[in-house]
Amino acid sequence: MADYYEVLGVSRQASDDEIKKAYRKLSRKYHPDIAGPEFEDKFKEVNSAYEVLSDPDKRRMYDQGVDPNAPGGGYGNASAGGFGDFSDVFSSFFGGGSGFGGAQGPIPRSQPGRDSLAGLNITLKDAVFGTVQNVDITTYSLCPDCSGSGAQNGEKPVTCPVCNGQGYRQQAVRTLLGQMMTSQPCERCEGHGTIIEHPCETCFGHGRVRAKRQVGVKIPAGIQTDTRIRLSSQGEVGEGGGAAGDLYIDVSIKPDKQFSRQGDDLHCWISIPMTWAALGHDVTIQTFDGEKNLAIPDGSQPDDTVPLKNLGVTHLHGNGERGDLVAHLQVEIPRNLNKKQRDLLDSFAKSHDKDGAAIPQQSRPVVARKGFFDRIKDALN
Repeated sequence: MADYYEVLGVSRQASDDEIKKAYRKLSRKYHPDIAGPEFEDKFKEVNSAYEVLSDPDKRRMYDQGVDPNAPGGGYGNASAGGFGDFSDVFSSFFGGGSGFGGAQGPIPRSQPGRDSLAGLNITLKDAVFGTVQNVDITTYSLCPDCSGSGAQNGEKPVTCPVCNGQGYRQQAVRTLLGQMMTSQPCERCEGHGTIIEHPCETCFGHGRVRAKRQVGVKIPAGIQTDTRIRLSSQGEVGEGGGAAGDLYIDVSIKPDKQFSRQGDDLHCWISIPMTWAALGHDVTIQTFDGEKNLAIPDGSQPDDTVPLKNLGVTHLHGNGERGDLVAHLQVEIPRNLNKKQRDLLDSFAKSHDKDGAAIPQQSRPVVARKGFFDRIKDALN
């Protein structure tokens, strides 16, 4: 029995959220549309593990030694004495899928397609206002020549002459209990009950082809990074032109050189001269809404902040309301003063500063000064 916990890389005590998080990470890593067709088996293994561990009943069954994904529900691994599910036994002997002697039908040619996954990087400005982007995906699409039928020139499949449309063949088998009937999928029609006499030369009878196409994605204003968007029926078209699966888009926001985001507020840092901080000053700064005036109050101190209302990120579920843009002031202390500048500052100091006045003194948490490699690590992050 496969170790599904090991497949997802989680412990047996993992919570539902931990299992879901591990699945999303691995499904993105091994999806054939991203990692390549050679990872299709690994992707199926991850999906099988998640199918069991995400369902409380199946997970409880699995923890008791029964694999719900195994033939017959996995009971052959439990306390059923190794005989498997008795419904499978009767089905194989009596040709039934539901009770004694019930006929099993042909396999439909049309099968639903799988979900697809793609990634999209957007700018911070796109996240602020929302946008529409095109995503290039390579996946199975409806065959353009046969429209999914799998046959040339609009031909219809004909009844299989071997199984007479049943999709399976019965044969007598001698057993200790006497002669019994078993059923197997028909080799001529592969269980479909019909045969395509002239398969489409483009898709070879599959009704779909692997192709590259563009899909438009509406990005809502206020979206957070690492958000997954679902586009219904935009994924992989199934065999025989079956219904398409869903397309999932993982959206990530690229770092911006001017602004940092915290919640729905934007933050920027501006450097101002000491005189502007002391006397106050009006400056023009760049925003995502164009140039805006920023009034620096007189007497501003280093690390003071000046907010600009309603110039931040649009609230995701709001009525067009936005956060703020917060400007952090970095006061520059002049260096290498000439004599005239020094004399002016000295004159100001004599009229403003009090010699011998008590200097305020207090304790604060010590913040370690970051070294060169720490700053590099922060920049990479």
